[in-house]
Amino acid sequence: MDGSAAASTGGFFALRTTAPPRGEHRPLARLYAGEQAPLTVRIDTVAARLGTSERRVAASVAHLGLASRLWSVALGPAALTGRFPSLSPGDLHWDPRQPVPDDLWLDGTGSLPATACRIREVVQYGHLVPLAEAVHRDGPLSDRLLWGNAGSALAGALRQLLARARAHHRPDAAARARALAAELFDHPDLRNTGAPHDAAFRRRSCCLYYRTPGGGLCGDCVLEGAGPGSA
Repeated sequence: MDGSAAASTGGFFALRTTAPPRGEHRPLARLYAGEQAPLTVRIDTVAARLGTSERRVAASVAHLGLASRLWSVALGPAALTGRFPSLSPGDLHWDPRQPVPDDLWLDGTGSLPATACRIREVVQYGHLVPLAEAVHRDGPLSDRLLWGNAGSALAGALRQLLARARAHHRPDAAARARALAAELFDHPDLRNTGAPHDAAFRRRSCCLYYRTPGGGLCGDCVLEGAGPGSA
């Protein structure tokens, strides 16, 4: 499947299909199976970049970044081409030392029909559930926060796709993206993460980014208009 249309949308939609010349890429399946060192490295890398000593803040931001990548590399081609890569955890490699957005390499060529059911199976169940378990092994972050990150990431991917569809006169892609996102949000783990379930999404939990030095508030932050003291 040609993913160039999705990749051109922006960095979060880009997906390598050949092995990088350098790096320490490894299958995400190894992280999900309990190999914790790469996630430790990733959180340490994010903490250093953000200048924070609060590990749970860095863990949340690291999780949000990877969740954004996972939704984007599925939803992008699904909306634009009607199919998306299979993204098996054994075939999808990452390098935890690379800067955001997380550098992903897919060692496989299979693709699937773009239905919300298949995307949920591949991304939500195949990646986000075991990723949350791996983050929990590193330290205490609530399920509410992590699923809030997942909802925010899904809405963010939708916003980018709608902007691209408008710019390139692709009402078909916009309609497909909206329909897929709406169905994906209609799940107990995502339904109450924020509202509305479209590009105007505002989350009901905080990713903690405001606690970083000079971090401020995210565009969909629950604290917007309330002030950080409400966290």
